[in-house]
Amino acid sequence: MRSHALRADLLMVLTALIWGFSFVAQRLGMDSIGPFLYTGLRFALGSLVLLPIVLFLGRARNGQPHQPLNRGLLLGGIGMGLAVSLGINLQQVGLLFTSVTNSGFITGLYVIIVPLLGLLIGQRAGAGTWLGASLAVVGMFLLSVGEGFHVASGDWLQLAGAFVWGVHVLLVGFFASRHDPLRLALLQFATCAVVSLLLAVCLEDIRLAAILDAGPAILYGGLCGVAIGYTLQVVAQKHAIASHAAIILSLEAVFAALAGSLFLDEILAPKGYIGCALMFAGMLVAQLWQRKAV
Repeated sequence: MRSHALRADLLMVLTALIWGFSFVAQRLGMDSIGPFLYTGLRFALGSLVLLPIVLFLGRARNGQPHQPLNRGLLLGGIGMGLAVSLGINLQQVGLLFTSVTNSGFITGLYVIIVPLLGLLIGQRAGAGTWLGASLAVVGMFLLSVGEGFHVASGDWLQLAGAFVWGVHVLLVGFFASRHDPLRLALLQFATCAVVSLLLAVCLEDIRLAAILDAGPAILYGGLCGVAIGYTLQVVAQKHAIASHAAIILSLEAVFAALAGSLFLDEILAPKGYIGCALMFAGMLVAQLWQRKAV
């Protein structure tokens, strides 16, 4: 069990790294195309990448096919996909009106939203989780909020998205422990792609030349952010407590700030490094305290 937990933790840290750098691709992609089109195309690409893997692994080791799609699997995949559609598009539109660093911080507030939502469905979080979450929130504040911080429209959209991401983490934790994570991920990607592309057709101007200009950002967002990042999340949460997973995944705020500094010239103040340290401390406290109690 400990080996499963350690592997899950490492996969979620890798997921946070990929997601953090995806913020840059999300911002740059909108230099050429609209937010809904960018989201729809990258999730469609993620679906196309994952589909042959799911088909290839569609037979068990004994050569017998897995059970066909059932109601629970469909409900989980589509429900997760609808949550991703709402969360990622709130985040994507919000990036038009706020910085990558602020977006990473506010999105990461689901680290405290997840255990709060968990209380509503009867899940209990231990003292280590609460202390770790508190350290992570303080760390994200130091990392992202400057003296002149004001609540811009993009920040409000990111805050609304943080609540949606909290729901999504709980949904993944619930369904990934009951169904095949790869098929869940594929259904999730396809649902988000369809919803986002429909919104793009209705609300945005679609031109091939603009799509080609956004090609590198779409490729990174689809291959890394979606096909790898979101798939790793579903696989990892099969062996992780939702509130604990949220703390590790919230490290995407650290990586988003670093990526913004490296690629978009967003300055990371000295206190930002203290924030990074507090977030890592929060992750370790939640992990070690929990293990001690086992």
